[in-house]
Amino acid sequence: MERARPESIPPSTDGLLTGSGGGTALAFLAGLIDARAVVEIGTGTGVSGLWLFSAMAPEGVLTSVDLEAENQRLARASFSAAGIASNRIRLIPGSALDVLPRLTDGAYDLVFVDADKTEYGEYLDESLRLVRPGGVIAFDNALWHDRVADPSQRDPETVSIRQLEDRVREIDHVRAIMLPVSDGLLALHKLA
Repeated sequence: MERARPESIPPSTDGLLTGSGGGTALAFLAGLIDARAVVEIGTGTGVSGLWLFSAMAPEGVLTSVDLEAENQRLARASFSAAGIASNRIRLIPGSALDVLPRLTDGAYDLVFVDADKTEYGEYLDESLRLVRPGGVIAFDNALWHDRVADPSQRDPETVSIRQLEDRVREIDHVRAIMLPVSDGLLALHKLA
């Protein structure tokens, strides 16, 4: 398998990059806020990390959490092949819901979530705590194969994403937008 690089991603490698639109949107968000400290929930093979690095500040650090050690091994190889310095990468193995509470409140510019869809509500809570005012939180797969808008779809992942989107509408200190790229990217701007 070819190592993950934004310009040569096999379409099925990471959910974000079913097409390049999702990666481009994620990079745009990171660049827009000049992200220096980013948390990624779900490392995958490093594809989303590469998109983030393509627009982060040159000294920016990516902290990426994944349950699968093999994912992180592949991501590390991808980052190395792309020439990203090892001091800009913090790969933490483990369950995100165990790791995230140990990260510093308000210390991050951007949190990107592409992990267990049934835990998206808990990831929202942690992300709101982690991201600074003015920062961004982005959830991949927010359309979930066009199932979220169909009320007859009741599988746990679809219901969880639907509940996430309902909760986001009720939070007064964020502004949100659904970007119809790839499988949907829900972006939140934390106002306070």
